[in-house]
Amino acid sequence: MQERKQFVADPVASALRALAWTLAEQARADRMLALTGLTGDDLRTRAAEPAVLAAVLGFLEAYEPDLIACAEALNMPPAALVHAREALEA
Repeated sequence: MQERKQFVADPVASALRALAWTLAEQARADRMLALTGLTGDDLRTRAAEPAVLAAVLGFLEAYEPDLIACAEALNMPPAALVHAREALEA
Protein backbone atom coordinates (compact mmCIF):
# COMPACT_ATOMS: atom_id res chain seq x y z
CA MET A 1 0.00 0.00 0.00
CA GLN A 2 2.92 2.37 0.57
CA GLU A 3 3.76 2.27 -3.12
CA ARG A 4 0.25 3.42 -4.06
CA LYS A 5 0.42 6.35 -1.63
CA GLN A 6 3.59 7.47 -3.37
CA PHE A 7 1.74 7.54 -6.68
CA VAL A 8 -1.32 9.41 -5.46
CA ALA A 9 0.24 12.07 -3.27
CA ASP A 10 -1.76 14.61 -5.27
CA PRO A 11 -4.08 12.94 -7.77
CA VAL A 12 -5.81 16.21 -8.64
CA ALA A 13 -2.54 17.91 -9.60
CA SER A 14 -1.45 14.88 -11.62
CA ALA A 15 -4.79 14.76 -13.42
CA LEU A 16 -4.78 18.49 -14.16
CA ARG A 17 -1.30 18.18 -15.65
CA ALA A 18 -2.52 15.22 -17.73
CA LEU A 19 -5.51 17.28 -18.87
CA ALA A 20 -3.20 20.09 -20.00
CA TRP A 21 -1.06 17.57 -21.88
CA THR A 22 -4.14 16.06 -23.52
CA LEU A 23 -5.46 19.42 -24.66
CA ALA A 24 -2.09 20.52 -26.06
CA GLU A 25 -2.73 18.60 -29.29
CA GLN A 26 -5.97 19.45 -31.10
CA ALA A 27 -6.60 15.98 -32.57
CA ARG A 28 -6.08 14.32 -29.21
CA ALA A 29 -8.26 16.93 -27.48
CA ASP A 30 -11.05 16.38 -30.01
CA ARG A 31 -10.81 12.60 -29.55
CA MET A 32 -10.94 12.98 -25.76
CA LEU A 33 -14.06 15.15 -25.96
CA ALA A 34 -15.74 12.74 -28.38
CA LEU A 35 -14.96 9.63 -26.37
CA THR A 36 -15.66 10.99 -22.88
CA GLY A 37 -18.77 12.96 -23.74
CA LEU A 38 -17.26 16.03 -22.10
CA THR A 39 -17.66 19.42 -23.73
CA GLY A 40 -15.49 22.49 -23.77
CA ASP A 41 -17.92 24.08 -21.33
CA ASP A 42 -17.56 21.08 -19.01
CA LEU A 43 -13.81 21.55 -18.99
CA ARG A 44 -14.05 25.28 -18.37
CA THR A 45 -16.50 24.99 -15.49
CA ARG A 46 -15.76 21.58 -13.98
CA ALA A 47 -12.08 20.85 -14.70
CA ALA A 48 -11.20 20.41 -11.04
CA GLU A 49 -14.05 17.98 -10.28
CA PRO A 50 -12.87 14.45 -9.50
CA ALA A 51 -15.31 12.86 -11.97
CA VAL A 52 -14.07 15.01 -14.86
CA LEU A 53 -10.43 14.41 -14.00
CA ALA A 54 -11.03 10.67 -13.66
CA ALA A 55 -12.68 10.67 -17.10
CA VAL A 56 -9.62 12.36 -18.60
CA LEU A 57 -7.29 9.82 -17.01
CA GLY A 58 -9.56 6.99 -18.09
CA PHE A 59 -9.36 8.31 -21.64
CA LEU A 60 -5.56 8.15 -21.48
CA GLU A 61 -5.65 4.64 -20.01
CA ALA A 62 -7.83 3.44 -22.87
CA TYR A 63 -5.08 4.16 -25.40
CA GLU A 64 -1.75 2.99 -24.04
CA PRO A 65 0.44 5.05 -26.40
CA ASP A 66 -1.17 8.25 -25.05
CA LEU A 67 -0.88 7.04 -21.46
CA ILE A 68 2.82 6.33 -21.90
CA ALA A 69 3.51 9.56 -23.80
CA CYS A 70 1.68 11.63 -21.19
CA ALA A 71 3.48 9.94 -18.32
CA GLU A 72 6.83 10.53 -20.00
CA ALA A 73 6.00 14.18 -20.62
CA LEU A 74 4.99 14.59 -16.97
CA ASN A 75 8.05 12.67 -15.76
CA MET A 76 6.10 10.01 -13.90
CA PRO A 77 5.41 6.32 -14.40
CA PRO A 78 2.21 5.45 -16.28
CA ALA A 79 1.00 3.62 -13.17
CA ALA A 80 0.94 6.96 -11.34
CA LEU A 81 -1.78 8.18 -13.69
CA VAL A 82 -3.73 4.94 -13.25
CA HIS A 83 -3.51 5.24 -9.48
CA ALA A 84 -4.52 8.90 -9.65
CA ARG A 85 -7.69 7.90 -11.52
CA GLU A 86 -8.41 5.23 -8.95
CA ALA A 87 -7.99 7.75 -6.14
CA LEU A 88 -10.27 10.25 -7.87
CA GLU A 89 -12.95 7.58 -8.30
CA ALA A 90 -12.76 6.46 -4.67
